[in-house]
Amino acid sequence: MEQFIPYLQIIAGLVLLTAGGEFIVRGAVGLALLMGVSKVIVGLTIVAAGTSAPEFVVSLNAALKDTADIAMGNVVGSNIANILLILGAVAVLKPISASRMTVVRDGGAMLLGTVLFVGLCMFGEINRWAGALMLCVLAAIWVLTYRHDKKMPTEATELHHDEVDEVGDVPTGWMKPIIATVVGIVGLMFGAEWLVEGGVTVARQFGVSEAVIGLTLVAFGTSLPELAASMVAAFRGHADVALGNVFGSNLLNLLVIIGGVSMITPIPVPAQILTSDIWIMLAVTVALLLLAYAFRKISRITGVAFVIAYFVYIFQLVAA
Repeated sequence: MEQFIPYLQIIAGLVLLTAGGEFIVRGAVGLALLMGVSKVIVGLTIVAAGTSAPEFVVSLNAALKDTADIAMGNVVGSNIANILLILGAVAVLKPISASRMTVVRDGGAMLLGTVLFVGLCMFGEINRWAGALMLCVLAAIWVLTYRHDKKMPTEATELHHDEVDEVGDVPTGWMKPIIATVVGIVGLMFGAEWLVEGGVTVARQFGVSEAVIGLTLVAFGTSLPELAASMVAAFRGHADVALGNVFGSNLLNLLVIIGGVSMITPIPVPAQILTSDIWIMLAVTVALLLLAYAFRKISRITGVAFVIAYFVYIFQLVAA
């Protein structure tokens, strides 16, 4: 029976992370709207931060437990999964339209964050000064985006509105959003604890590195809330919301999660991720932006290619 405990921890962790992420998004959005925060800011910051909350808590938990390989693998693997698996699956269901303003501005911000992250990884460790730089760059991006939306609303502005609308019914009053947020935080804390513990144990049982577990199992698990939300949006006819979600989530994964965690404890960059996976992440990011800019959409054929590419990537990781 004991040999099954790590797998039960992983399953329970994934369930709690998914539920906790949903609660924290709804609670935080409800509080923000009650306080009169505009939908543009809510979509730009709170929705994106909420969907990245599972990755943040898992990465922080892993880094504090001296399993930083999982922390780094989780973020890099999640960004790859967000582009290839989530956007690919949504595009197969319904082609995703992409305005050039959204691709240039929000996609460009994601690319800037990715290039900054890759550059900092070249030092072999993301330390506190690097984390502070990443958080400052994110703050500057948010300020510039908000000013642009306020001065000259575009399709990208509407996309942030749609991101908020896709959250669905949010708790009303003051007490319900606070309770939902607290329940979400507790769920994320326990979910992250069990997922990391189970993942480390399974990695040791099968003789694979913790970085691979982070890039595959943990990254896929923490991307589940994003996948579910994007698929629901596609069913409702708002497939383009998935693109905005991924742009925002990938940017936050790199600058807030790695930047924030490294402010608490420095994060070493595993050799495997340094020589391979960050470059794959950069390549799929550039490919996405080029395709979206050139064709103004992500077609079903592109979606199928993305999904196949993701599973080929996972297979080569596990088989190596």
